[in-house]
Amino acid sequence: MSVIGSKNCIFSVTSCYSREIEKSNWFNSINNKSSFDPRFPRNLSKEISVSCKISGSGVGENPGTNGVFLKSKNKMEDYNTAMKRLMRSPYEYHHDLGMNYTLIRDELIVGSQPQKPEDIDHLKKEENVAYILNLQQDKDIEYWGIDLESIVKRCKELGIRHMRRPAKDFDPDSLRSQLPKAVSSLEWAVSEGKGRVYVHCTAGLGRAPAVLIAYMYWFCDMNLNTAYEKLVSKRQCGPNKGAIRGATYDLAKSDPWKEPFESLPENAFEDIADWERKLIQERVRGIRGT
Repeated sequence: MSVIGSKNCIFSVTSCYSREIEKSNWFNSINNKSSFDPRFPRNLSKEISVSCKISGSGVGENPGTNGVFLKSKNKMEDYNTAMKRLMRSPYEYHHDLGMNYTLIRDELIVGSQPQKPEDIDHLKKEENVAYILNLQQDKDIEYWGIDLESIVKRCKELGIRHMRRPAKDFDPDSLRSQLPKAVSSLEWAVSEGKGRVYVHCTAGLGRAPAVLIAYMYWFCDMNLNTAYEKLVSKRQCGPNKGAIRGATYDLAKSDPWKEPFESLPENAFEDIADWERKLIQERVRGIRGT
């Protein structure tokens, strides 16, 4: 698919991820199903409204099969292979289809990386986005050939606050350590109330959804499973629940004699007491600006 210029469209997950369905079915057929994390949903054909911004990827020079740039295609294949292996996830990222995102709550949008300044125009005009929270590391942005400087510049021109809280892709330990700061930035942006917050990583399937889930868990009076299901019912993805549980433990427990998180049951910290939630909120708000 070769795209010249850009246009706005609305896809369902069925149409937006048709190729993912075929590939994930093939992948499942040659792999033992037990290798997948049962927490991650597998049915990609469920009809869920996803808003997509189609723009040229700008990666590569020579058009390949079906108009997809060869260099871009190889990058996507490598990335999706790594995502399947490290996240045990059947989902895929198609950079050639442009930015895609999902409205989770009225004030919160989760999605993939903006690729061009025109994507920022779209988010401002069509979605009333006033804040962007970027979870990518520099190497993620460089891998896809994104000109971040031009995107940040366009954000400033449109009055959008661009924030970064980098976490390593496919790394639950890095995600766990960065979640408190990322949620702190997100909670501040929501409390400002000047517009929607767009939270993204590279594909919008791991780090960014985890930040939204942690925010809803800690600040919206939900337990972890409720927050998790609320998000994945709208955007099919595979955020690491263990990383969120670990970050919750880190914030709620500060006693020097506390039991190591790794020795706790698998469902530990899927819910918290009211006093623990209040403590977590105080600690998350306390790291603003750090």
